[in-house]
Amino acid sequence: MDLKLLRKHIAKYLAHSAKDPTRHKKDWGDRQARIKRYQSWSREKILAMDRDALYEYLAPLWAMLMWGNKNYVVDKLIDGYGLDTVRKELAELVWGKASLAQRWDRFRARLKGVGPAMMSEILCFVHPDECMIWNRRAFAGLNYLGVKKLPRYNYQLTGKRYVELSGTFAEIMRELKAAGVLDANLLTVDYFIWDELQVEDNLSQLFTKDKEAEQVIETPDEVSSDFIHNEVRDKLEDIGTWLGFKARTEIKVAAGAKVDTIWEATIGNMGRVIYVFEVQTKGSIDSLLMNLLKALNNPAVQGIVAVSDAAQIEKIKKHSGSVHQLSSKLKCWDYQEVLRIHETLASVNESINRLGLVPQGF
Repeated sequence: MDLKLLRKHIAKYLAHSAKDPTRHKKDWGDRQARIKRYQSWSREKILAMDRDALYEYLAPLWAMLMWGNKNYVVDKLIDGYGLDTVRKELAELVWGKASLAQRWDRFRARLKGVGPAMMSEILCFVHPDECMIWNRRAFAGLNYLGVKKLPRYNYQLTGKRYVELSGTFAEIMRELKAAGVLDANLLTVDYFIWDELQVEDNLSQLFTKDKEAEQVIETPDEVSSDFIHNEVRDKLEDIGTWLGFKARTEIKVAAGAKVDTIWEATIGNMGRVIYVFEVQTKGSIDSLLMNLLKALNNPAVQGIVAVSDAAQIEKIKKHSGSVHQLSSKLKCWDYQEVLRIHETLASVNESINRLGLVPQGF
């Protein structure tokens, strides 16, 4: 990390705070209110949550700004895992006795409907001296400071890496304290990064390709392969939802064909149109093509898309060329492009939802 650059921005941060003490006081009060709110949710209180309490817990998170309808996220969690599981895993993440890295990895493995941004935000509000908030802006800020090997995508942020990055935030916290911000914690660092490290040149690179971070895992192990597959599958669902489709994952669309993601639209009283996506991170390409071929037996399926890395896409195209029913209908999509599009759409939705044009319903 470039400490000279960091200290320069800390000096600017202090100057801005002195120039606008009202805003500084408001930010400090907001931090304290968020910490107090989430620390009040004890393990027992989390385990006793009903559906409305879960909404009350998740809805105020900054990471939820990408969703205009926050009830959608809550209902999806409960429908997918059951309220008991959601409560148990939240309580274990926040108050469990295992190490932070172990709690992080357990939660990521057992409750895939909550991503690192939401997880880290909750952890930071409850444990602001130990846990940092990880999101796109944190990536941009640390990248600007020269921190190397940052996780560009969710599947790259393991519990071990999250603890390491929290340590990097702690270094910034110590620099803030040394400069006179005596009450600084890792939530203060988050505010500092948002205020001072989102410079124009840095923001313009937020969605550009990062070769170091985007290297394709050529021989992923079982765990990393599953994480890549599941992240892409779930983000395809998000993209479809944001585009106005009814999007779902792990759906049977024809006999013998259960696909990763579908986008579905109803056209008046004429019927349904379905677009099918299959994500390939490991396994047989022939099996992938066979599954997509079976999906075409459903007359509502109007498009089939294979999602994989660049190397496998070339193999998929070559193999599908000999299957007449597929060659004219199959589309291919690089999974890294899917992740970039998701990131861009999430940013757009956050910006629009901050305007508060559409109030939340009951």
